[in-house]
Amino acid sequence: MSNLAIQEAINSRFQAFREGSIVEGKVIDVRSQVAVVGIGYKSEGAIPLVEFQGDVPNKGDKIDVLLERLENEEGILLLSRQKAVHKQNWDKILEAYQNGDLVKGKVTGEIKGGLVIDIGIEAFLPTSQVDVIPLKDLRHYIGEYFNLKVVKLDRTRRNAVVSRREIIEQERAEMRKTFLSSVKQGDKVTGMVKNITDFGAFIDFNGVDGLLHITDMSWKHISHPSETVSIGQSLDLQVLEVDLEKERFSLGLKQMTPNPWNEVEKKYPIGSKVKGKITRLVAYGAFLQIEDGVEGLIHVSEFSWVKRVSHPGNVLKLGDEVEALVLAISKEEQKISLSPRQLVSNPWEEMDKKYPIGSKVRVKILSLTSYGAFVDAGDDIEAMIHVSDISWTRKINHPGEILKKGEEIEVAVLNVDKQNQRISLGIKQLEVDPWDKIEEKFQIGKEVSGRVAKIINFGAFVELEDDIDGLVHISQISEEHVERVKDVLKVGDEVKARVIKINKPNRRIGLSIKAFKYNEEEFKKEVQSYESIQSGDDLVGLEQAFNLATSSQKSEEWTPSGSTNSEKQDS
Repeated sequence: MSNLAIQEAINSRFQAFREGSIVEGKVIDVRSQVAVVGIGYKSEGAIPLVEFQGDVPNKGDKIDVLLERLENEEGILLLSRQKAVHKQNWDKILEAYQNGDLVKGKVTGEIKGGLVIDIGIEAFLPTSQVDVIPLKDLRHYIGEYFNLKVVKLDRTRRNAVVSRREIIEQERAEMRKTFLSSVKQGDKVTGMVKNITDFGAFIDFNGVDGLLHITDMSWKHISHPSETVSIGQSLDLQVLEVDLEKERFSLGLKQMTPNPWNEVEKKYPIGSKVKGKITRLVAYGAFLQIEDGVEGLIHVSEFSWVKRVSHPGNVLKLGDEVEALVLAISKEEQKISLSPRQLVSNPWEEMDKKYPIGSKVRVKILSLTSYGAFVDAGDDIEAMIHVSDISWTRKINHPGEILKKGEEIEVAVLNVDKQNQRISLGIKQLEVDPWDKIEEKFQIGKEVSGRVAKIINFGAFVELEDDIDGLVHISQISEEHVERVKDVLKVGDEVKARVIKINKPNRRIGLSIKAFKYNEEEFKKEVQSYESIQSGDDLVGLEQAFNLATSSQKSEEWTPSGSTNSEKQDS
């Protein structure tokens, strides 16, 4: 071959080398900092060893390099191993992106919003695309390898976005189909707690969500699912129901252990005594845990034979140990009725023997109400003295006028009602009713004296002997016309009068101050005049008079005889 032909062949070969292309080179020599590589050109190129990232080549190795320049200003061939690898990786990533293929990458770091991934080029993995479950800390992924899908690629800006979540979702979808096609009611499965709500917990089975309802978590009562399970916890469960259409199924945790209610009737027969701890307090009673998963109800009516318990919280607190008698069992409804009071005798059964009717007893006053006084009858039983049984003669508006809280008094037993659990006592029954012989004590015309106890709009009440009150009608106060009683009389005034009328059936005594000095003839005329007053219009019974006085004289202060301010406060 002529020299001209040889030169043309060489020039043609050199023209085949295009700058920016990847060519195969051969390592001619490896020196301290560079590797000398030949590509069949008239000169060799030197590539820094740092471009090999620690994988130093050997002499004679064939490697791909990027031809940056055939000759620089100094006539030297410029080659790059690192840029060749980067370009090759971009080409592979682009092909994977276009074909939807997966790539493998290593987590190299964490940045705001996600992770940095080495997939041959640097790529970004957003936090939302790391997993199907929300993550709090991504740092523990650094150094791990993931299979990824390229979801965005911008070669101009040299950035790539990848997703791991899409791969997981695809894998879980396949596993979901496989799982649901094989699982059936009654199967035992293992899953992880994914989420907790007020009504239960969602369990993850490789992409399939199962619901563990709060009622299926434990045989015993629980207030919230978090008392039994926690997020991330692995659980062995039983499949209760499968819904292929919604790709969900319900699960049971308590079903993994025997139902304690199956043996309840044998272990706790009716009439037996049980012991447990109070776990719940509600308006209608308290729940007593006899064993894990078995609770009985103590109804509010079964706490005491004698005390009226309005709410169980008034006598019990959570955690209290209580003994009770089993009254009834319903295994189907999982209910047990319990009673602490049935373990002790009912004190009312012997109450009629302890308090015979007609007997006299000494009692202590516990409280005062508008209608009577409650006293201690022993054994936590309260008896009542009705306000009408305090005095034969006085109209008592409130027992605090006579009685005082905490004092001990003697009373008579009037009645014992075991069925309705009531004991009636009386004070006035200790004495003879003075009205039985009232006509002997206070004859018409008899001169009497007493203290004004109460002033009302139509007259005044005067205290006489034996705590008997008489009424001086406004017309019987003075010879002169009286417009207002309080203009003439005041509470506490000592007055003299004559008995002008006695009405024994209605317990009324009429008095006349103005007739005190009348002679017999004048007095008889006054009696006749007084008799002409229509009953119920002016001369009213004591009870009615006091009631009317209460409504008409609210603005007037009055302290009944024998009462004190302290008694009012006590009542």
